[in-house]
Amino acid sequence: MNTTTEANTNAIDHSHPLPLRRPVSDRMLAGVAAGIADYLGADVTIIRIVLAVLTFVGGAGIPIYLACWLLIPEEGSDHSIAAGFVQSRQTRSL
Repeated sequence: MNTTTEANTNAIDHSHPLPLRRPVSDRMLAGVAAGIADYLGADVTIIRIVLAVLTFVGGAGIPIYLACWLLIPEEGSDHSIAAGFVQSRQTRSL
């Protein structure tokens, strides 16, 4: 078999990337790590370890996790929590 053909069959099609979403299943807290892992094609355990290390070394993991929880929409939803909050504030002011 030609190596070029073999490489093309094993290549991942990135022309239509998956949207970044927090899954409803396979989540521990809010699904942030699982959503990032699905989006990057990485193991969810690695993402969780990185977030834990960032939390214990400098404390950056907690604000990053909270920001992702507010900004990444849940599966089946088009809007994030933050977008829903902003939209509700805009409709109240009208």
